Amino acid sequence: MKFDIKIPEIGAEMMLNYLYPELEELWIVRNEGTFYRNYNNDALSVNPDRQEISLARDGFLKLLPQGVISPADELQKGDKKEKIKEIERRKKILKEAFIPIDTFIFRRKLKAEREISELLNDKLDYILQTYFGIKYREIENPYVKEWATLLPYIRNRRGDYNLIKNVLKSQFECRVDVYAGRYSRSDSTKKWLPVIRYDLMIGGLKNEEFNKLSENLQPLRDFISEWFIPAEMRCEILIKDHRGTPVLNNNLTLDYNTRII
Repeated sequence: MKFDIKIPEIGAEMMLNYLYPELEELWIVRNEGTFYRNYNNDALSVNPDRQEISLARDGFLKLLPQGVISPADELQKGDKKEKIKEIERRKKILKEAFIPIDTFIFRRKLKAEREISELLNDKLDYILQTYFGIKYREIENPYVKEWATLLPYIRNRRGDYNLIKNVLKSQFECRVDVYAGRYSRSDSTKKWLPVIRYDLMIGGLKNEEFNKLSENLQPLRDFISEWFIPAEMRCEILIKDHRGTPVLNNNLTLDYNTRII
């Protein structure tokens, strides 16, 4: 069957590893020549039922010296048309004979492509575990999982408060307001820490929704505080209702859509 794909430059190895990984050692390959490559995909046709694939590539036949297939002066003797037919017949026979070699080479490339792809997929896991002591696959919180991908760039991103704002805005798809101030556990201001606060302006949450989101937000606060905020600064991430102080109703939640003045 003709294989229609919207990415003309994709290699056959990558495509087959993605679509039919279980057929890695079963494919039979027919190399039709690079002449077709100018206006076709790398994979001309794919038949998964018969495990056959035609490629716009040169096969082992192309490596043979010209004299092996036909003497240099063969076309100078006898009927030229008949000689050309005879040469094409020999090429066809040799092409079929070299299918096992072409197939072996392709299967090895297919295996190499899979191993490289697996290595690249595991790159982030390796970096996070080796250099940060974090097992990426074991992170359960979806918000933390997204932030963990930024850790390889932490050297230039720690203390980038605008980056934190933009990422939070993208994650929660809401307006994010930023406030800077001082934090102290007592009424005295003699001992205080600088504090940066991010208010996620998410309106219309019921009590249950607010509590659930706040619970999922706690691991994210801890993660951002540990990795993206300087040690001497406190970070707060709060959920607020952007509608301001509402009229009294049965859906008031302290520190979300109402506060004590």
